[in-house]
Amino acid sequence: MAPSFNLGAPVNTALLLYILYSVQKILLPSTSKPSKVPNEFRQGYSWLPKTHPPTVVYQIYTPKTLAPFNGENGGRILLAIQGTVFDVTAGRNFYGPNGMYGNFAGRDASRGMAKQSFDVEMLTPIDQPLDKLDDLKPDEIENMKGWYDHFANKYIICGKLVENDAI
Repeated sequence: MAPSFNLGAPVNTALLLYILYSVQKILLPSTSKPSKVPNEFRQGYSWLPKTHPPTVVYQIYTPKTLAPFNGENGGRILLAIQGTVFDVTAGRNFYGPNGMYGNFAGRDASRGMAKQSFDVEMLTPIDQPLDKLDDLKPDEIENMKGWYDHFANKYIICGKLVENDAI
């Protein structure tokens, strides 16, 4: 004999009322508007961000126009590898002033990354043509490509580096 549904049982009545209430909330949600826009949840979740992240626009840079993006005075930090410009501002501790890689900020870091050298001699002066990197050894080229992949997977690509007279 199959069990029958008995509405007289208090548990069945309570379950039926709960199901009807749930269905009513789904089909007929409340239309009243809150008196103010919620901006945070008591356990710390923020409904609205404190500030909007800065908008990044893809641009064409030259060594001269890239140079000011060295992170000084809290500004953005950009660097280039193989002609691609990355916004590394999120890594300010590494690429900003006084950071381990700070000399690459606002510059083409290709040669330095390829040779694993932070020396100033690795940087082409901003008033000279871009470094063609013709004299790099195969293992140095692979090293530079490894850095490029690291940056491409971690930071925003925000531009292309071209010769000073190209713009």
